[in-house]
Amino acid sequence: MTAAIRMLDYGVSTDFTDEYIRIGETTTIKCLKKFVKAVVSIFSEEYLRSPNNNDIARLLAVGQHRGFPGMLGSIDCMHWKWKNCPSKWKGQYIGHTLDPTIILEIVVLYDLWIWHAFFELPRSHNDINVLEWSSVFSELAEGRAPLVNYSINGNNYSMGYYLVDGIYPSWAIFVKTIPAPQNRKIQHFASAQEAVRKDVERSFGVLQARFAIVCGPARFSHLETFKDIMMACIILHNMIVEDERHTYLGANDFDYDQINNNGPKPVSHNPTCNLMQFIKRDNSIRDRRIHSQLQADLVKHLWQLQGQS
Repeated sequence: MTAAIRMLDYGVSTDFTDEYIRIGETTTIKCLKKFVKAVVSIFSEEYLRSPNNNDIARLLAVGQHRGFPGMLGSIDCMHWKWKNCPSKWKGQYIGHTLDPTIILEIVVLYDLWIWHAFFELPRSHNDINVLEWSSVFSELAEGRAPLVNYSINGNNYSMGYYLVDGIYPSWAIFVKTIPAPQNRKIQHFASAQEAVRKDVERSFGVLQARFAIVCGPARFSHLETFKDIMMACIILHNMIVEDERHTYLGANDFDYDQINNNGPKPVSHNPTCNLMQFIKRDNSIRDRRIHSQLQADLVKHLWQLQGQS
């Protein structure tokens, strides 16, 4: 365990652990693989779970407090360089860089807890490709996710949304910034959206700072080992967040356990397997008209809430 944790935390090679605790290279690699598999198999059900009704109610309360009613978090992707990628696969994993990489998609909120992690796609991908393969919205499309009912400027909505950057499509569940804003209202909205969306960027930075193995180039040759290492690091990261959450709160923030939750509540509903209903839900997720309307309502809401002061 000492060798495995040192490799995760510091990203050191097996030779370094050999000099420190006097065990062989192959033994160290075997210890690391067994350690990460054990962490994933034992703790993934608790620390990689989807938000339940209580979690969503808390996320909505946080979003409303920050000026974004109906917000469930921020979503983005990062690339992990694969140093020892086999030569026969190298061309498949080269995308926006000259080096082979594997992509990770996560959803986070204010306290840096990672609610969703998707890290198992073969070949090279960008954020949009991963979105099409990811299961992050499958529960919503299949009718298994709690509905979120809220109102902004008199318009009612039934789906929570996520803050994203400009590469993502204009869907009803995404709120993007507005490039080159032309007036003070839009400038205020763009500034607020970009500031709150930094949660996911901070989460990537904290994850890589805590576990240097996912910051530097990966030295393994098997994709299954990659996935176990990444998922184990995310689980350990969430454990640390759970233990140190109270230290993340600033003077203008609040305690999660003392939220006066008067905001929108998730509404449970019975899942259905009807094909037409699935298509209808999927079309509502991708609705560009609702995306534009939601963005315009948030511009007005943020200006009324904070901009005039």
